[in-house]
Amino acid sequence: MLNKGLRDEQSIKIDNMLRMLYSLVFVPKFWNIEDTSILDNQLTGFDLTIENLKDLNDNDLIAHLGRYHLDWKQFEQFADVLVLLSQEKQFDFLQKAVAIYNYIQQQSKTFSFDIFNKIAAAKEKL
Repeated sequence: MLNKGLRDEQSIKIDNMLRMLYSLVFVPKFWNIEDTSILDNQLTGFDLTIENLKDLNDNDLIAHLGRYHLDWKQFEQFADVLVLLSQEKQFDFLQKAVAIYNYIQQQSKTFSFDIFNKIAAAKEKL
């Protein structure tokens, strides 16, 4: 178990990685090799790359992210990044995003209309 100081430090680090990922994928575009390498550099903070993100099944991805002690908001932000990556149809991470959103709804024991709407929107695109 992490003590409070380390947990806060790790949470700040994760927030920064998620902010950078979000800023990279916010503007939809076709991803070339150079762009994906920049994305991979940010994903390495979670010991992931685009390729092994494709290979992980939904439950394994959730378990993998859980090792980093993400809070519910951070899980949601990661799923948001997956949705944004899937907008141009070059990547297909919508199912993984839906799985993460469902995981949040079930495990947080709190119903969120925002996440419910994100699930519905992502399922429409599937």
